[in-house]
Amino acid sequence: HCSLFTVHCSLFTVHCSLLMYLNNHSYYSLRYGTMTVEELVAEGKRNGAEVMALTDINNTMGIFDFVKECRKESIQPVAGIEFRAGYRLLYIALARNREGFRELNEFLSRHNLSGTPLPPCPPAFEQAWVVFPFGSHDPDRLRENEWIGVRPAEVAKLTLAPAGHTCRMVVMNPVSFRDRKGYFIHKNLRAIEHNLLITQLRPEQVAGDDELMLSPGRLREVFSRWPEVIRNTEKLMASCSFDFDFKSYKNKKTFTGSTAGDRQLLEKLARDGLEYRYGKSNAEAARRVQHELGIIHNLGFSSYFLITWDIIRYSMSRGFYHVGRGSGANSVVAYCLKITDVDPIELNLYFERFINPKRTSPPDFDIDYSWRERDEVTDYIFLRHGRDHTALLGATSTFRDRSILRELGKVYGLPKNEIDALTDDPKAALNGSEMARKLLRIGQHIIDYPNIRSIHAGGVLISEEPITAYTALDLPPKGFPTTQWDMYVAEDIGFEKLDILSQRGIGHIRDSAVVIEQNRGVKVDVHDVAKFKNDPLVKQHLRNGKTIGCFYIESPAMRGLLKKLRCDDYTGLVAASSIIRPGVARSGMMKAYIHRFHHPDDFKYIHPVMEEQLRETYGIMVYQEDVLKVCHHFAGLGLADADVLRRAMSGKFRSRVEFQKIVDRFFSNCREKGYPDELTREVWRQIESFAGYSFSKAHSASYAVESLQSLYLKAHYPLEFMVAVINNFGGFYQTWVYVNEARKAGGSIELPCVNHSQYLSGIENTSIYLGFVHVMNLESRVGKLIPEMRDRYGPYLDLEDFIRRVQPGLEQVILLIRVNAFRFTGKNKQELLWEAHMLTGKPVPQPSPTLFYTAPKTYTLPTLEQDLMEDACDEIELLGFPVSLSDFDLLKIRSRGDAMAADLLQYTGRNIRMVGNLVNTKYVRTVRKEVMFFGTFLDAKGDFFDTVHFPACLKQYPFRGRGLYLILGKVTEEFGFPSLEVQKMVKLPVKEDPRYGGV
Repeated sequence: HCSLFTVHCSLFTVHCSLLMYLNNHSYYSLRYGTMTVEELVAEGKRNGAEVMALTDINNTMGIFDFVKECRKESIQPVAGIEFRAGYRLLYIALARNREGFRELNEFLSRHNLSGTPLPPCPPAFEQAWVVFPFGSHDPDRLRENEWIGVRPAEVAKLTLAPAGHTCRMVVMNPVSFRDRKGYFIHKNLRAIEHNLLITQLRPEQVAGDDELMLSPGRLREVFSRWPEVIRNTEKLMASCSFDFDFKSYKNKKTFTGSTAGDRQLLEKLARDGLEYRYGKSNAEAARRVQHELGIIHNLGFSSYFLITWDIIRYSMSRGFYHVGRGSGANSVVAYCLKITDVDPIELNLYFERFINPKRTSPPDFDIDYSWRERDEVTDYIFLRHGRDHTALLGATSTFRDRSILRELGKVYGLPKNEIDALTDDPKAALNGSEMARKLLRIGQHIIDYPNIRSIHAGGVLISEEPITAYTALDLPPKGFPTTQWDMYVAEDIGFEKLDILSQRGIGHIRDSAVVIEQNRGVKVDVHDVAKFKNDPLVKQHLRNGKTIGCFYIESPAMRGLLKKLRCDDYTGLVAASSIIRPGVARSGMMKAYIHRFHHPDDFKYIHPVMEEQLRETYGIMVYQEDVLKVCHHFAGLGLADADVLRRAMSGKFRSRVEFQKIVDRFFSNCREKGYPDELTREVWRQIESFAGYSFSKAHSASYAVESLQSLYLKAHYPLEFMVAVINNFGGFYQTWVYVNEARKAGGSIELPCVNHSQYLSGIENTSIYLGFVHVMNLESRVGKLIPEMRDRYGPYLDLEDFIRRVQPGLEQVILLIRVNAFRFTGKNKQELLWEAHMLTGKPVPQPSPTLFYTAPKTYTLPTLEQDLMEDACDEIELLGFPVSLSDFDLLKIRSRGDAMAADLLQYTGRNIRMVGNLVNTKYVRTVRKEVMFFGTFLDAKGDFFDTVHFPACLKQYPFRGRGLYLILGKVTEEFGFPSLEVQKMVKLPVKEDPRYGGV
């Protein structure tokens, strides 16, 4: 039994010190462990450990953090996994080396991906030890790599073990918490895991209270009668090691199979793209391409570019539309390869912001697709590069703020109202209770603890080695293998993700092109961005804020900004895409930018460096690159330190200690340069306002390109564009707002019709037929079958013909009748409802072509009337908005206010009344922490106007949900943009449904 073990142990010198910590849990044993990796290693160091294993439950999330921390403390790290079925321990496995680590990851991944339970006995690992819990296996039947673990509490049982069995035993001292306080936290985590009151936990659902790291002396004392068990443990641990190179590049190294082949292919593609983008005689573009290619090849990034190009080539061959954004838009080569539509030369974007010769990590491309097509692109990547070498990037949801208190509130049996008070109303009287204080104390302890493994928004890894060399894999609902660790670990160990993202805006663009071709017979090249930039109609729409439905520029704040700037060109739109971000807006710099934009001679730069470096943005930091310039040229920080600040502003940093050191250096450098403290604090205030919100210029430019694509389609093909927006079910507003926009553009909005409508909305000339998907409670099967049977057998002739072919239930027929989908019959709803009840009560024959159609029997019915008000009420109930009448037609009052939105500027400084249909609201907190609101309304002509509601007004005249309001307010104006400062507001009553006495 011991021959394999003896061979391996001969390679090591076993020290006298105790090396018995082979079963340790960090807080990556989710909702179980209570120590961070740093705390766990520190506990090992305090106890004199020379070798430690991390064996988190069913995962390897924390291994690389553990290895780094052990190296700091001169401890030999061992990678392992504790395998459990539910809360039952099956076995612990320890990797002897990196190959053993891969074996463990592959074994766990196989069961995670297949959904099969872990077996009672693992396979015979070649490079990993397996330790079974005491009493679960016969020592005489163990393989050479298998052992029995004995916990300190089980030592007494060794006296009953047959002679010789201790030859196969090792010390197993499970560690899950540091002390009694940690055990209490553990119990709270277990109650959250099982969704139980803490008093309802059963013993098998929690760890024993002895899962502490016992001192070497105590362990030696406990096992003093069985020195062989101690020796086995020391030898086993000494035989394990985990060497890892954190600096090498882990992504796939070549695309063609050789670096030379990659270089030749990339150069050819770049030359071809250079001619497509810039023509044959653009010397500056040719110089930039050659310069970039040299850096790309020298740093070994050719394969990364080619892999991305291959994805773009595939998606374009399928007719998918994409937007390449992020810092990759700084590259002319990326522009030539159609990875991005942003021209870096036009915007003076520096390639070195994307890749520079000192950079050790690879570049980062973000590619956006339609939400409908993203998964198909992802599937291609997995097929192209193999599932063994490809994975989605995981993410970790942590316990945070209100979510902690909600979970703990349930654990302690608090009623919902008390939990709500605890999370939503800090000033509530209940929050002063002893229980509330207790929950806050516990919550403070577990804040930022990992809670749930999830999935990154779009990160994909393509690895040179099999992915399981680095991680075990999960299979979330997306259906693609996913790493157990997150983007920070990926970057630490030498991976760079490729972001394949999805957004509704891409769907708008793609579907618009399809609908335009179908309805008008016109093919639009949505990548002809140069044409869009100079289009007069696009400029007009941009200047006037006519951007509803257009990606990123349709929100009330953005439309207001465009109007204030009177922005009508691409570079202005790029700046607007960045200054709208909350950090710039809240700091007051957005208002300053607008003023300086209109009055470039009416301000002074706060320092010559600002004038020199930020002349393009009038001395205001608008982009991440501006912050780099200021940190480097104003404060004298090195570019590396400045980049750390830049990454911190994007949330891409892990060490606050490192960040604080650079902040301190910023202020000390400014003092050395002799800057007044007031100046330094103001510059830092502007930098700090970017935290978490800033854009790179390339990122803003990418957004601006997509906005222009959308705006061109909206300006020239407004009806088709709005149909595409409606069908993508996404945007800043609800569907009824886009329906209003289509009506304003000249479209005739038609209710769903069984002889015209598709499942999604469609257009015939200028008639927009709403799709069956919008009918509340209509089964998708019925909604999709209606056009399918119509296409197969021709238009429906009447209600009986429809029922025979589609065979819906009575409830489904009633929904369609109420939404007037059978109006082609010439019968009113009441007649059709009578007919439906008669027809659906009889056996229905199989659907057949109308060749065999026979006219239905006629019935004599009393005179039945249909009322427009009833129709509107049905439409509100089934569609969410009226079509036969407008919302304003439903009002009891006739007044539409003193003014319409288009005339507001004429009333500047005056108090007026307006009637508006509430579109949306947004709240912010004032400097006094009070809540104020901004509102957006539509007037009776369908035009937008904006309102401001200060705290005092809101207390007396709050919003009361969606509907129409009579508003009294003062018209104010800022840079030519009017808004209504509300003094009073009341929700208006509507007419009653004649059937039920109310809408």
